[in-house]
Amino acid sequence: MDRVRVLIVDDHAHAREATRVILSEEPMFEVIGTAASGQEALEFTEKWMPDLILMDISMKGMDGLETTRLIKLRFPYVKIIMMTVSDDAAHLFEAIKQGAQGYLLKSLPPSTWLEYLRSVASDREGMSQEIAHRILQEFPFGKAQSDPAADTLTRREREILQWVSSGMTNREIATELVISEQTVKNHLKNILQKLQLENRVQLTRYALEQGLASDQRPRP
Repeated sequence: MDRVRVLIVDDHAHAREATRVILSEEPMFEVIGTAASGQEALEFTEKWMPDLILMDISMKGMDGLETTRLIKLRFPYVKIIMMTVSDDAAHLFEAIKQGAQGYLLKSLPPSTWLEYLRSVASDREGMSQEIAHRILQEFPFGKAQSDPAADTLTRREREILQWVSSGMTNREIATELVISEQTVKNHLKNILQKLQLENRVQLTRYALEQGLASDQRPRP
């Protein structure tokens, strides 16, 4: 497997170095550079074409949210994980809206960082169960108007969408439905394409707004 090429973006030198040290513990990640501002992140992304960007959400000048929006417009392939000291749910949802694939608290232990980043980089997951649980708490069911795109989902796709919204992994869904993990992945690709969404966090929010979410909470 090719190494995942990572760009670290943070306006604090100590934070950039700390993040680099954490990633050095995992052979699958190769830090190809660091950026101290949103403008540098844009320039370095165009120059180096990273696979994954770890983006500080709070930076002077162009903050991480705006930088993420601009990068995703020009380079939609790149995966972006937001880094923050805050657990404010509003920041999480705004980051996802701008196209980020995930959200990490800087206070989490390095082992949690690496586990989460490995799963995102390998497309096993797009969010943690903690994030799924926070989304379930934040949004009431059936909040938005009905979306006609939801009618294009098959019965199995709706079933998988419900399990995704509860925070279950692909492997857990496969076990629950007695199908292969690859089949679950293929269903998820179809669901994302039909609904024109990018990741599991957006799927969870969509399911809640459309009243399609499971009322079960993520497993401990």
